[in-house]
Amino acid sequence: MKTLSSMDYLVFLIYFLVVAGYGYWVYSRKKKASTSASHDYFLAEGSLTWWAIGASLIASNISAEQFIGMSGNGFKMGLAIATYEWMAAVTLMIVAVFFIPVYLKNKIYTMPQFLNTRYNSTVAMIMAVFWLLLYVIVNLTSILYLGALAISTISGINLFVCMYGLAIFAVIITLGGMKVIGFTDVIQVFFLILGGLVTTYLALDLVAQLNHQSGVVAGFKAMLSNNNDHFHMIFAKSNPNFPSLPGLTVLLGGMWIVNLNYWGCNQYITQRALGADLKTARGGILFAAFLKLLMPVIVVLPGIAAYVLYQNGQFHGEGEMMMKNTSGALELVQDRAYPVLLNLLPSGLKGIAVAALTAAIVASLAGKANSISTIFTLDIYKKKLNVDADENKLVSVGKTTVVVAMIIACLLSPFMGIDKKGGFEFIQEYTGFVSPGIFAMFILGFFWKKTTSNAALFATVGGFALSVLFKFLPHIINLAFLAPLGYATNVQQPDGSFLYEIPFLDRMGFVFVISVIVMYFISTFETKQGAHPHGLEVDTKMFKTTNSFAVGALIILGVITALYTFFW
Repeated sequence: MKTLSSMDYLVFLIYFLVVAGYGYWVYSRKKKASTSASHDYFLAEGSLTWWAIGASLIASNISAEQFIGMSGNGFKMGLAIATYEWMAAVTLMIVAVFFIPVYLKNKIYTMPQFLNTRYNSTVAMIMAVFWLLLYVIVNLTSILYLGALAISTISGINLFVCMYGLAIFAVIITLGGMKVIGFTDVIQVFFLILGGLVTTYLALDLVAQLNHQSGVVAGFKAMLSNNNDHFHMIFAKSNPNFPSLPGLTVLLGGMWIVNLNYWGCNQYITQRALGADLKTARGGILFAAFLKLLMPVIVVLPGIAAYVLYQNGQFHGEGEMMMKNTSGALELVQDRAYPVLLNLLPSGLKGIAVAALTAAIVASLAGKANSISTIFTLDIYKKKLNVDADENKLVSVGKTTVVVAMIIACLLSPFMGIDKKGGFEFIQEYTGFVSPGIFAMFILGFFWKKTTSNAALFATVGGFALSVLFKFLPHIINLAFLAPLGYATNVQQPDGSFLYEIPFLDRMGFVFVISVIVMYFISTFETKQGAHPHGLEVDTKMFKTTNSFAVGALIILGVITALYTFFW
């Protein structure tokens, strides 16, 4: 049923009042304790605890693309999509040990600032513009659209009303600054996990009822035995149905670039830890890694359950939401799976699930908007447009940027074609055009002092150009060389297209390797010609961890090893 009951609205109202009220209380205390300095607004310097950092990382990361997009991938391909979450847990520990100490030691607060310090202002400015365009055009638009689509599907409220409502809620949170975002994210994570677990419980119980049983365990066992094809973590590389997860690439190739770039070279994420000391930052990141182990239970298992229920005719009455035509239905409906599943929840519990979904969307929008504001204000406005701007002016510009970015995203999102492709894959693929070059530039900039600015410039522009080339290369070969000889291929892909493509994870791996090699030769040549790159201050003692961190990291590695072994 596409409506919310009075009880659902009451539950949602309680959620809204708790988040807004707590956010206002934090904001009021912050105003009394400090001035509106830019570092306080953008970074909440020194005020976030380890649990607030960890919760904020997860709240900002888990959003509509996970609840809707990743759950839709669970519906389509099964547990394999959880590789993004479980590999992220390992990546977070790498970032905590090797990346965060470098940032903190060199007093790096934004990613363009790192590039300016390590390379030059040209590289920094190009990447600042890249990141702004990526965050607004890809991330904000997809989060807004998918989130509004889900809530509209559940409640029956107009799509655009939902979209602008989410945007306004996120702006209210964001205008309070990073401290308000960080501490309200703790509440958001509570609702996110509570509502997510409630949905998972009821979804698995519905599956159990198909076999005249009840309970989570019975439902999970039924899915595992009757739908085993949805419980494989590694696909055959040649599987044409799931080209986005090409075999062992998820363990040995491009998946590492996706995760290390996202968690280690991303203003949106690292900003949560850059205002803390090293011990606090590492503790927060480790806490986030533990929460990452839980995420597939919340965002993937409901998608698999929805697939089982769909196969047993549960959603056939939801045809207008579940199918656009009778052929290729599974490919077309995947982003509808989670919202339609929520429509099966009873009154009250449905309100909790909607609150969880809203919490995920709003937290992610707020974090993304704050990062957009930080990059524009500190790395473009302050350096190029108004170098004499005082602290209050910077905060004012930052708040204006939040509002403008959200308005642009609202206007663009209906026209981005997000609903034509799985939302999660939409974000991953289009982010992947710039990720390999960025990561190559960062990793060499961290640990190889001879890396020059021109080498970084190649990674920035050349990496993007190579990504575009590799996307269309098979089609170019097909048309230019095979067609004249009568050997042109026309392989239909699961999304309905007829263009064979290199899987984007493999493309990212190729571009990263080429970028590193070219950067090596450029840097070697330039240093021989007398170039003197600005290496960062790196001390191997920085990478030493506490015993408690090491124990936590070993536990996470053990759990992930066991999961991959069992579900291989």
